[in-house]
Amino acid sequence: MGAMLKCSFGMAPSSLMILDPTRPCVQGKFIGTIMDNKPFVNILPFGMCQSMANPSVASATAAAMGVLTPMPCTPVIAAPWMNGGNVKIKMQPALMENSKCMCNWGGSIEITNPGNTTTEG
Repeated sequence: MGAMLKCSFGMAPSSLMILDPTRPCVQGKFIGTIMDNKPFVNILPFGMCQSMANPSVASATAAAMGVLTPMPCTPVIAAPWMNGGNVKIKMQPALMENSKCMCNWGGSIEITNPGNTTTEG
């Protein structure tokens, strides 16, 4: 919870949201798993999207005679995060600093700041 995220096609950072109060915590923040990939629940929008694979960006760009026209980010995540850790939280691999997931519009979402500096054993 609170990890800072970046999308390769987004124009602003976002943060990871973990809403399950039964999760274990590190430094008072819930630990994320590879299944915390739900758009608008776990992964919030990244400001404006610049991906031509996003239909709203493609449409706005076409209307602007081919000038790239970013539109509001609407993340679409179909698969779990990749590169989960060996530690299991509720039978799912925990998210790690090098975990990534993909948006259907082609963006690579990565953790830029994990939100904690230590682990608890």
